[in-house]
Amino acid sequence: MSQTIQSSKISLLLADVDGTLVTKEKILTDRTRAAIHKLWDAGIRFTITSGRPPLGMKTITDELKLTELIAAFNGGLFVYPDFSTLEENVLPTTIAQDVIKMIADHHLDVWIYRGKDWFVHERHGPHVDREEWTVKFSPTVVSSFDGLLDNVIKIVGVSDDLDAVAHCETDVQQTFSPHVHCRAGASSGGGEQVSAARSQPYYLDVTHPQANKGAVVDRLSHLLGIPRQEIATIGDMLNDVPMFERSGLSIAMGNASAEVQQQAQYVTTSYEEEGFANAVEWFILGDRTATEIPKSRLRPTV
Repeated sequence: MSQTIQSSKISLLLADVDGTLVTKEKILTDRTRAAIHKLWDAGIRFTITSGRPPLGMKTITDELKLTELIAAFNGGLFVYPDFSTLEENVLPTTIAQDVIKMIADHHLDVWIYRGKDWFVHERHGPHVDREEWTVKFSPTVVSSFDGLLDNVIKIVGVSDDLDAVAHCETDVQQTFSPHVHCRAGASSGGGEQVSAARSQPYYLDVTHPQANKGAVVDRLSHLLGIPRQEIATIGDMLNDVPMFERSGLSIAMGNASAEVQQQAQYVTTSYEEEGFANAVEWFILGDRTATEIPKSRLRPTV
């Protein structure tokens, strides 16, 4: 085991938020905060990326006092720490219309994020209340999305029928992308119309083809002047796999599916077992004395 721990230089850790950085109750633990400070003490920069809108990340960025660029909407919107916009990737209006129709045809509820606003059809539809609690702001209820599709950053299909969400993901990928952009093991060959992947088993996120976490790694590498090989990534869902593929070091959470874990170099413990802090201490900083759990729970995937 000691011979497989990361020894290459890491200059930046890019972390997913839900299922990774925070617990099930969306809490930053003391060990998580301490791990981030250890990164900074070691000269390693830290930032986050998420399918959340920018305002949904504000409590985290404020609590951690982050100073780096933040990638919201899976890279659909890059913002500075003060939440002013650096750049955004929006869906063409005609594509947004077609995606919404396809999601509705699969009998999923549809949400849209336009600029920094969130629109839904039902005030208390599936997962709306939970999402509101998570992102700390309320949606705008509209009877129709007509007139709102000229600046859409993200469309979400929502359902507790997880098979329906998975089937919709496949159909959207096949319909709008000749090269399936976010499927594990696939890479972009150009010509994509959208990026589509589940951010939770019950959420299908559809964004601009350049709004995916693999592109986030590339963009941060360029903007911050850090080689991709010096970027570490950590996440738990299929939409995190593209950033695993583009970074020098990749870590899957213990709560990730087997499919996601197989795409990362290492697997840590779950988000309810201090998985983020354990990953930082063990795989990035090489502090083998910091982890209190059996080392067999922290493992390489190869």
